[in-house]
Amino acid sequence: MTGETILFVDDEEHLRLAAEQALQLADLPVTCLAQAEKALARISRNFPGILVTDIRMPGMDGIELMRRALEIDSEFPVILVTGHGDVELAVQCMREGAYDFLEKPYAPSRLVETVRRALDKRRLTLENRALRSQVGGRDAIEARLTGRSAAMVDLRHQIRAIAATEADVLIIGATGTGKEVAARALHRASTRGDWPFVHINCAALPEALIESELFGHEAGAFPGATRARYGKFEHGRGGTVFLDEIESMPQPMQAKLLHAIQNRAITRLGSNDPVELDVRFVAASKTDLEAEAAAGRFRSDLLYRLNVVTLRVPDLTERREDIPRLFVQLVNEAAARYKRPAPDVPGAVLNAVSARTWPGNVRELRNAADRFALGLDLAIGDGAVGATPVEGRANLSDKVADFERALIAASLTAHGGSLKETYEALGLSRKALYEKMQKYGLDRAAFIETEDAI
Repeated sequence: MTGETILFVDDEEHLRLAAEQALQLADLPVTCLAQAEKALARISRNFPGILVTDIRMPGMDGIELMRRALEIDSEFPVILVTGHGDVELAVQCMREGAYDFLEKPYAPSRLVETVRRALDKRRLTLENRALRSQVGGRDAIEARLTGRSAAMVDLRHQIRAIAATEADVLIIGATGTGKEVAARALHRASTRGDWPFVHINCAALPEALIESELFGHEAGAFPGATRARYGKFEHGRGGTVFLDEIESMPQPMQAKLLHAIQNRAITRLGSNDPVELDVRFVAASKTDLEAEAAAGRFRSDLLYRLNVVTLRVPDLTERREDIPRLFVQLVNEAAARYKRPAPDVPGAVLNAVSARTWPGNVRELRNAADRFALGLDLAIGDGAVGATPVEGRANLSDKVADFERALIAASLTAHGGSLKETYEALGLSRKALYEKMQKYGLDRAAFIETEDAI
């Protein structure tokens, strides 16, 4: 196991030297320390080693060191070294999670044997976590649609449920929420994932050329058509056609689109021969299409044909607890895109971005992350990397609850899910933090980076 290290902690120098000699003779890497605090600073959830510590030490003793280490990782192997009168205490500590204990004076062979068993256990623990992360961790859908809020969990569940079907899908959501991302995730998770994903922005197509762009044309179909051309629908055969901003499509074209979706066939301009289509249609809209249909601006029969399944992508204000993790992910992506080292995101920045509304949703948050990755807007003060102040619900208690939940989520993200560091940073007791996490539905596991890398 790369980086394997035994941390041996004892305040008595001659015992440290004896342990170091015994372990090095057995080809076991060891770092001897006189203070528990120095050992604790090295321990993390990914630390590929174990801890051997004396119980009786000045300052932080071995029992406190063990408890803090197990707060960081409940499966971390801790071996306690006890005096004759501390055996009963050591047994009690094993009930609390200690791996084993050694009673002074111990034979060097006993130390080596116990340490090797603990290292084997640690190795297996980390290997199993890596395997679980690969097999049962984030899939292609979660890799694109990150977030542990109920709204995002439900969205991913719906996409998984319909991905393997041939049902056409309507995706609704405000500007910048990630409707195209949801469509691409649906495409990649479907049986059509290896075939084209054709993105058509209906608002950007020139009205005079929209039919030719979508359906194609034969040579001579209109002035300037010197040769036949496939349309975007034909180009997408076998894959998915994504009709973005479908509400912007002119009404005359809506009738032709309805015909194409119903019959899975199109006719090129200048031709009388239908061309069969093997595509899945996914449409997206930022407006209420039912209201548009009621007002006569959108064909109701096209709406009914498109929304066999309707997916709704939530605003960031509806999944505020996802903002810290999402911001860190976007900063890392921006750093890679600009070929810069990924900067650390301080807890103060995470608190600030969590406490703001983002009218542009993920798109606006991504722009802020890009600026942060480039070293801009670091001095946030009372502002948060270009964000706007918190607005939304008028009720004061609701606003306070939103802010408190976002603050706790940001602190958990900043400290990698460590409860101790979180309640100390927030100035809370451990019990108060537990109660607030339960109140707001925050799960510590969702903030542990090693369990679910972003």
